[in-house]
Amino acid sequence: MRRITGRYQVTQAGGETVRAFIPDPLPPSRPALALDGESAARHAEAIAAMARLEVAGTMVPDADWSLYGFVRKEAVITSQIEGTQATLQDVLTFEATKQSERPEDAQEVCNYIDALTYARGEMASPRGLPLTMRLLREAHKRLMRGVRGADKSPGEIRTSQNWIGGTRPGNAVYVPPPPDAVPEALSDLDRWMHGDDTLPPLVRAGLAHVQFESIPSWTATVVSAACWSPCSWNIGSCFRHPCSISAWHSSAIRWNTTDV
Repeated sequence: MRRITGRYQVTQAGGETVRAFIPDPLPPSRPALALDGESAARHAEAIAAMARLEVAGTMVPDADWSLYGFVRKEAVITSQIEGTQATLQDVLTFEATKQSERPEDAQEVCNYIDALTYARGEMASPRGLPLTMRLLREAHKRLMRGVRGADKSPGEIRTSQNWIGGTRPGNAVYVPPPPDAVPEALSDLDRWMHGDDTLPPLVRAGLAHVQFESIPSWTATVVSAACWSPCSWNIGSCFRHPCSISAWHSSAIRWNTTDV
């Protein structure tokens, strides 16, 4: 049976009439999601791969140095999706000297690193914020500080209709929920993430990621979602070793950018 994951709402964007997609709250219910047959086999393969990666993570001699390189490399790759041209060498030079041939681009990458470091630190601290929209709003402020989009209400949920792909709303590949539907959609996601859903942690993390991507809520949409991605692996403690999270996320970014 084909699954229904949301509904379309006719709205206005850029003077054009468009159909915006509003995803249903999680978990999937039309029909309910169940792991059986091929999906169960693929889930088992993914769990086995994660276990191997977790073992590899524990064998890294110096986790801090490994994370230092991983986080910066993934920051460079992610930021390039938004058009940033800084290389890893640019970022390392800028961090050490505050100078670079591409200072604006290097600052954007450094902001990503700062936002991700902040989010991970909060989730790891007993007194810190859990993975919630409040945490992501604070991370988004750091992401946009002093760079392109800094004047577009960093940390605030969008109040205008956006679109993805195409040259205008009328030929967009995807039109996300209208701004008046975003707060409720994010609140629903928050409640589900911290509820008692019985789906396996890996499936929950994947569903949460897709749901968040379906509700682009801030400026710098791609980078915001990429900052969310490694954090979402904390749902159900999919990984226990930080090196495993970074390695898995970096691989996912490479697959996605290759597809694009």
